[in-house]
Amino acid sequence: MLALSFASGVCLALVLARIAWTANYHYGFLLWNLFLAWIPLAFALLAQEKFQAGAERDWRFGALAAGWLLFFPNAPYIFTDLSHLTTHFMAHFWVDLALILCCALTGFVLGFVSLFVMQGLVKRRYGRTASWLFIVLVAGLSSFGVCVGRFMRLNSWDILFKPLQLYHGIGGWVTNPMGQRVSFGFGALFAAFVFIAYLMLYALTQLQHVQPAVVPVGPKTLDPALDSLPG
Repeated sequence: MLALSFASGVCLALVLARIAWTANYHYGFLLWNLFLAWIPLAFALLAQEKFQAGAERDWRFGALAAGWLLFFPNAPYIFTDLSHLTTHFMAHFWVDLALILCCALTGFVLGFVSLFVMQGLVKRRYGRTASWLFIVLVAGLSSFGVCVGRFMRLNSWDILFKPLQLYHGIGGWVTNPMGQRVSFGFGALFAAFVFIAYLMLYALTQLQHVQPAVVPVGPKTLDPALDSLPG
């Protein structure tokens, strides 16, 4: 949490510095998107607290899990903000590239932590295999959510405020996915990206500390068993 808070603070400072430098507020949306990336982590931690209290069958736990799934696509969504580099402020391309990547990486790690927490709950309840099937499902659903946000310009809360528009937009996409090949292809590739990136980060959590080799120190060694050897 300290590392994520520090990274978010750095992103905040960089965005504010860019605004002050260029006198343009266009990239202020990165701060809003980064804030949205924190929401699924909050939902995941609250759901974990309910689960550990033995309330996994309580409606509150279900509501927290649903809220997490609804807002989770906001974490990897920031990577799609790279599209702004093709339409705005080409003179600052490299600065803006580094800025967006910094925010996107922070948002993605926020999403990874929340997904790691939720996978742990699924693993404890249903087993290891089910937990990885859960990851595959979430990767697919989150990529679909990113497509809804990027191509249909709808947000997570529109399920409450624009249900009909969301229904018609998603309905048209589902019934005729090949009619929108760009969004369909992007969704499939982005799902693979989310899964592979999660898998690599998950593998890092499984690394074991390497034990240092025994090194002789003077007439004795760090291993008492070696002291008894002749010579």
